[in-house]
Amino acid sequence: MHGLRTEGLSINLATVRQQWTLRQAVEACAKLGIRAVDPWRDQVAATGLSESARIIKDHGMRVTGYCRGGMFPAPDAAGRQAAIDDNRHAIDEAATLGADCLVLVVGGLPKGSRSIEDARKTVADGIAAILPQARAARIPLAIEPLHPMYAADRACVNTLGQALDLCDQLGNGVGVAIDVYHVWWDPELADQIARASSRILAHHICDWLVPTRDLLLDRGMMGDGVIDLRAIRRMIEAAGFAGPQEVEIFSAEDWWTRPGEEVLRTCIDRFNSVC
Repeated sequence: MHGLRTEGLSINLATVRQQWTLRQAVEACAKLGIRAVDPWRDQVAATGLSESARIIKDHGMRVTGYCRGGMFPAPDAAGRQAAIDDNRHAIDEAATLGADCLVLVVGGLPKGSRSIEDARKTVADGIAAILPQARAARIPLAIEPLHPMYAADRACVNTLGQALDLCDQLGNGVGVAIDVYHVWWDPELADQIARASSRILAHHICDWLVPTRDLLLDRGMMGDGVIDLRAIRRMIEAAGFAGPQEVEIFSAEDWWTRPGEEVLRTCIDRFNSVC
């Protein structure tokens, strides 16, 4: 590990959520020279917002994003309003933490619906409703397109092109989070990354395993799968984004079962050798 660089590396704290609390994860990152993290709202809630902000500040951490807002579609008006209200709270939390952006996983089809177009309209309306507050708080909203396998239950925005269409519609204050797990397969990826340009707010990395045992909880460590991580990073940098690469791994049967320090050390090693 000696001599491996950590500059340009961020750890999404979901990667070690089963091993550590927010405090423990931040302390472990700092010990290994990692200076950027992305916490999740449940982790912050468990620690307390003010205490989380203090821990992050005391360890000199950059907050490359805050996970997550979104989940706008609901079966009725009351549910849609509750989602908007929750996203407003998420914006306030992100501002307190000093986050670079609030990541939006926009939500899928509400119960009983078969109209993905209606769901997408609800997403656009929901983001428009919270955008004035996000602009005032100076918290950019990062729409994260998810792989089409999640269209029904997690995100009805499934390609980078669709996410950028929303950005065009909504205007300043909205950008995209590019997670390689969700977009690596897209035949239009190169063109859409170039189109994204200054609207790229975050770059998430992991790998796609073959076979994949669980579509949600079996992400691979970089280098263990089929994604050309270096090629995608070159595209992203050519588009103008020079921010950190953020490791985000959900791995119920592998990386979540290993000691947290082993996971972080492997992230550092693969960041240097693969990414």
